[in-house]
Amino acid sequence: MATLIGERQHPQAIWRDYLELTKPKVVVLMLITSLVGMFLATRAGVPWTVLVFGNLGIALCAGGAAAVNHVVDRRIDALMARTHKRPLAEGRVSPRAALAFALCLALAGQALLLTFTNPLTAWLTLASLLGYAVVYTGFLKRATPQNIVIGGLAGAAPPLLGWVAATGHMSAEPLLLVLIIFAWTPPHFWALAIHRKEEYAKADIPMLPVTHGEHYTKVHILLYTFALLAVSLLPYVIHMSGVLYLVCALALGGRFLQWAWVLYRGTRPHAAINTFKYSIYYLFLLFIALLVDHYLLLNL
Repeated sequence: MATLIGERQHPQAIWRDYLELTKPKVVVLMLITSLVGMFLATRAGVPWTVLVFGNLGIALCAGGAAAVNHVVDRRIDALMARTHKRPLAEGRVSPRAALAFALCLALAGQALLLTFTNPLTAWLTLASLLGYAVVYTGFLKRATPQNIVIGGLAGAAPPLLGWVAATGHMSAEPLLLVLIIFAWTPPHFWALAIHRKEEYAKADIPMLPVTHGEHYTKVHILLYTFALLAVSLLPYVIHMSGVLYLVCALALGGRFLQWAWVLYRGTRPHAAINTFKYSIYYLFLLFIALLVDHYLLLNL
């Protein structure tokens, strides 16, 4: 026999399987915030090499971290309806191949950042990669119901990375953008966790709805959404943005609060997943508003 009895077969992977390992939809949202960080950082314009290769380097490193996440979570993914068709969960890609792929992506991304941006961007990106792939995925996710709060800092880094790639230094403004994403992450992810509560319980992952119940989680989603609204107004307060952004932040944040309140009251079916979906549009539109407002101010 060519293989041992009971040995799991790995069917030949196709390019779509490797693309899926990078979580492309998540990476695209990260790149939008990275681009905004770059464009907000300077009034002189971003060099095309930094714009193209800087974002490509960030994307490759993020994709590498995502691939490691697939490897570490492959047994959990197989138990959950949302993830059971992922390449490693179904055995289309082997863990060894996925780790090799992740290493290649991370090395290529670091090489691009060191060549076309600056060492600080490369180091910060590496720290973000390790924070998500090792600290969050490897430890926090299984250790505490506050996993997404603590681990969310790694996912909040892209606007800082974009800013540093364009300027070569850190400042208060990109840290404020990081704070917005940091405050956004818990209500965004806990809404999904409520929707998938039974699956997380089955996989023995201590998400907040599993350990403390849905009502407790809904209260915290509402509180974090209030905090997010307050934090999202700070760019206007420090004169980083103008009235256009202020109006958009209030409108988008008000709608987010409405969904958080609906979820808290339990007055609509599917409120948790709808809150989760809206949160994605919220972050995308908020950062677009920042960008449009910035260039509007430049032309006044």
